[in-house]
This record gives sequence, C-alpha cells and structure tokens, in this order.
Amino acid sequence: MRDTIKDYLEADATLTGLLTGGIYAVPEISRQDTPDAFDANGEIEPCGLVKLETEGQFGPYEEAGGISARLYVAVFFYQRTGYDVIDPALARTRTLLHKQNLSTSGVWEISWVDDVMDQEDEALGCAMSMSRYMVTRLHS
Repeated sequence: MRDTIKDYLEADATLTGLLTGGIYAVPEISRQDTPDAFDANGEIEPCGLVKLETEGQFGPYEEAGGISARLYVAVFFYQRTGYDVIDPALARTRTLLHKQNLSTSGVWEISWVDDVMDQEDEALGCAMSMSRYMVTRLHS
C-alpha cells in the first residue's frame, strides 16, 4: 500500500514540483538510503516519506481471502528550514488523497485524519510536518 500511495502522489506534477528531493516509501530518510533527497552539500531537499502505521478489522465485509480493514498511513514532509515548501505540499497531498478511491488496490476510500505541523526532525536537523490518512480497504 505504501508504494501504491507513493506512486499515486508521484504522478502529480504540482506535488513533485514542490518536493524536489522526491517522495519515498522506505523506513526513513537518510543520506545512505535516499541520497537524492539531499543536495550536493548534504543538505536535505524538500521531500516526502510515506509510512504505514496501524491496521485493524473494520466493517462486516468479507470476501474470499479477505476482510475489510482500516489502515492508517502517515505522509511526512521535510525541508531544511521553514515550512514555505512543505506547507503547500501537505495541502496538495490532502487535495490528492482525501476521498480518493484507489479501486485497483482494493481501496474503497482514503480519508484525511489530521496534520502535525511545525515540527523539527532532530536526527536530520530540519523542519518537518506530517499528515495522517485512514485507508478503508479489503485486507487479504
């Protein structure tokens, strides 16, 4: 699911124009695992990270080999300093994902849940914000 959401977000030219360091579906942003997220001086570029959180059974739906479930997905946004790029990227991501139906991947609906804004990632030494989504889907 993380790759499905990442690929969906990467297909939007407006969002990728903001997140020049890329959008990733890996455990963490680091100079070793995501070198394209950093400039020639080793400073982080505006970028995004899709991470899965928790999933649980929801609803009465059952099909052969699957049940309905709710999966929580977080999209993190980073930039070196300030929030002038990641704030619009967060808003654009909400526009793209909220009330979306990715039926090709068993998703009935994606709903925006909340945002955590104006944070700092101490490990990367940069500004960070996060948006959380609830994905109602068929879990196999």
